[in-house]
Amino acid sequence: MATTPASFPPGRTWFDTHNKSFVNVPMDASNSNAIPTSDFLDAAESLTTLFGTLFPLSIPPFPLEPLDHLNHIADLLGSIAFTPVKNDMLGNITKIRTLHLSSPTQTSTLQSLVPYELSTKKHTASEGLLWLVRGLDFTATALRHTLSNPTSELSNSFRTAYTTTLKPHHSFLVKPVFSAAMSATPYKRDFYAKMSRSEDEGKVREEMEKWVGALEERVGVMREFMGRKEAKW
Repeated sequence: MATTPASFPPGRTWFDTHNKSFVNVPMDASNSNAIPTSDFLDAAESLTTLFGTLFPLSIPPFPLEPLDHLNHIADLLGSIAFTPVKNDMLGNITKIRTLHLSSPTQTSTLQSLVPYELSTKKHTASEGLLWLVRGLDFTATALRHTLSNPTSELSNSFRTAYTTTLKPHHSFLVKPVFSAAMSATPYKRDFYAKMSRSEDEGKVREEMEKWVGALEERVGVMREFMGRKEAKW
C-alpha cells in the first residue's frame, strides 16, 4: 500500500511508494515490445494514488464500478474532485485483471490478452484496456506539460491534457464532470510539496521526469497496438 505524503521517509518522494513503477515495467523488444500484464496493472494501480489529495472541490462520485477495498489508499491529489478519474482507471484495471487471473497463460502480456479475449467473442477486458490507456495517456500528457512549462499552473496542464486525450471520447454528460475536476487542481508549489516530505522540488522534478518518460513510452506502445486491426471488436 502507498504511504501518505506525511509519512515519506526523509529524502523520499511519492514515486518511492509505488508497489510497481512504470520505470520497472519491462517491454520485450524481441517480441514487439510485449508488456507483462501483471506488471503493467500493478504500476497503473500505483499511479491512481495520484488522484485524491490535491483537489479541494467536492463533486459527487461518477457512477462507475466501485472498488471499496481500494478506498483506503492514500491519494496525492486529495479530494473527491478526481474521484471520477480514479474510479474509471480502477474499474478498468479490475476488468483486465479479472480476465488475466482467470486465464493467466493466455493473457501473460497485454498484447496477447486482447486477441485471446476477442477470440472468445467478448471484449470487456479489451475495452477496459483501451480506456485505461487513454487515462494513462491523460496523466502522462498533464505531467509532461507541467514539466515542460515551469510557470504554468497545474489547472492549465490538466485542462490541456483532458482536451487532447479523454475529452474527444467522452459523452456530453461525462465531459462536465471531468472538466470540473481539471479546475480543482492545487497550486503547483503545493503539488510538489506533497510529493516530497523534504519539499525538494528539484528531486521531485528529477523523479517525475524519469517516471513520466517511462509512462509515455509504454502508453505509446499500447496506443499503437490498440490501433491495430487485430485489437478491434
